[in-house]
Amino acid sequence: MTVDTHRQTLNFQAEVTQLLDLMIHSLYSNKEIFLRELISNASDAIDRLRFAILSDDALAEDDIDYKIRVSYDKDARTITVSDNGIGMTREEVMQNIGTIARSGTHEFFQALTGDQQKDANIIGQFGVGFYSSFIVASRVTLTTRRAGLGPEHGVRWESDGRGEYTLETVEKFGRGTQVVLQLRDDEDELLNGYRLRSIIRKYSDHITVPIVMKSEEKDKNEDERVNSASALWTRSKSEITEEDYKEFYKHVTHDFDDPLAYLHSRMEGTHEYILLLYIPKHAPFDLWNRERHHDVKLYVRRVFIMDDSGQLLPTYLRFVRGIVDSSDLPLNISREILQHNRMIETIRSNAVKKVLGLLSDLATKEAEKYTAFWETFGRVLKEGLAEDHANQESIAKLLRFSSTHTSGEKQDVSLEDYAARMKPGQDKIYYITAESFNTANDSPLLEIFKKKGVEVLLLSDPIDYLFGTEFLKFKDFSFQSVSKGKVDLSEMEDEQEKQEYKKSVDEAQDLVKRIKTALGDEVKDVRVTTRLTTSPACLVVDQYDIDPAFQRILKAVGQQGPQVKPILEINPHHPILLRMKDETDEKRLADWAFTLLDQSVLSLGEHLENPTRFVNRLNDLLSQL
Repeated sequence: MTVDTHRQTLNFQAEVTQLLDLMIHSLYSNKEIFLRELISNASDAIDRLRFAILSDDALAEDDIDYKIRVSYDKDARTITVSDNGIGMTREEVMQNIGTIARSGTHEFFQALTGDQQKDANIIGQFGVGFYSSFIVASRVTLTTRRAGLGPEHGVRWESDGRGEYTLETVEKFGRGTQVVLQLRDDEDELLNGYRLRSIIRKYSDHITVPIVMKSEEKDKNEDERVNSASALWTRSKSEITEEDYKEFYKHVTHDFDDPLAYLHSRMEGTHEYILLLYIPKHAPFDLWNRERHHDVKLYVRRVFIMDDSGQLLPTYLRFVRGIVDSSDLPLNISREILQHNRMIETIRSNAVKKVLGLLSDLATKEAEKYTAFWETFGRVLKEGLAEDHANQESIAKLLRFSSTHTSGEKQDVSLEDYAARMKPGQDKIYYITAESFNTANDSPLLEIFKKKGVEVLLLSDPIDYLFGTEFLKFKDFSFQSVSKGKVDLSEMEDEQEKQEYKKSVDEAQDLVKRIKTALGDEVKDVRVTTRLTTSPACLVVDQYDIDPAFQRILKAVGQQGPQVKPILEINPHHPILLRMKDETDEKRLADWAFTLLDQSVLSLGEHLENPTRFVNRLNDLLSQL
């Protein structure tokens, strides 16, 4: 690093260099988006200045004629995009342009495939903004001054995108930012006013700030506004095309892909506000970061106030993007005031209902789109079961599951589907939680359900512990874990089956006592099972004990949950149990009992505390056969 009083030569953060190389090669076929990204950044800078002026009008510097100017110079082979927005300090330039200061960077690079077309979409999801300049430029020069600072605090940043950039202090009398692109040799087609105008109208017509260019007419030397400069969300829906909505989404989110779905709603009456909310196709890389910001921007009377407030939608809808524009909130509203504002509560409540309604429409009318949504955001939506009890029923209808009714791991069973297939006399929705789909699907706890054709939901997401705790009923049906309490399918049994079970219990009483004595404090109880048809034994817990799956989650995150002893259920008709019944050597019977206990632990997907002892005991028993 070379340093003097005013000038520095610095290295890019390693990820920036890698990103620039990937972007130049992957996004070249869509190179015109560079202008959209620069204009979008300029618009954001002006929005932020408007908000800052509300609390410090000196920042206006007698210049409130906000504009974004686009110009080109054929002789110099440059394109310039400038704004009179809030500008940046030297430190802000280093932070915003020299580094990628955001979560998910590691996951982003891991997701890259090497396929240029696929990587273009991934790069677009990550959002590259300013860096898109290097798709068409061999050198980029940015000059900026933060509003409120004197001309001597101007900063110039320059780079050819090959690993280094320079920073120097310069005089800049105009507030805001100017970006000059020195075009590559093969980019002459961009040095054309009509071409630039067509790109602006295609991607940025909805920008609320006037975008101006010099007139192309020889006799005129005046600015002409290129875009319509009206807030898209304030216009009537009949005036807005599908393409308009898509391009506005890309402006707001910097995503390169189209949204999966959107809603545009105007509320009038006691409170007036507009919602324009989008469901993305892809999850952001930091979706599971608890500290990630929300992506809904708040406007008041078309003036940008703040983004990422976290007050406009609940956490379980953190994938939603877009804007909320209120006509009634004060322009100087702060984040602290938002937290206690009744109007925000009303907006939030209605926004949640609108988003859930949009998802419901997708589920009923566009099943393929909803499947794509569920595969991407389903786990996040489930959080709403605990977070939003007021809308729990609406959320429940949107849930999708794997089950014993379907083949494979695909989650496409709704609770309404399940309820429609319930057996006569069935009054519960049965489910099993496990670490994986295969562990759940192959569990011996399902044997009696499969035999009788009773559907069981197969849950394998960590969030699924909410079932039976936060989420107790759907319609008139309660949830029942097949691993908790006693299974009562007596309503589906005839009198002969009931008598046979009673006889099995009576005949196995002595064996049950002997096994219980052998296992001692290792188990809470031993009893004859109603679950098994082919397996010799299984482990369950009492109805009101903590679910084994939740115990595993607590253990995985280093928390000590309540100690719950399992119940061993035995199948007295299994050959192993029939052999144990005739065993006269109590030590050998104890070895069999512990072997069955350990096997049952393994069938739950758990790890044995002492696998060597299990193997030695099993080998000893096998050698005596």
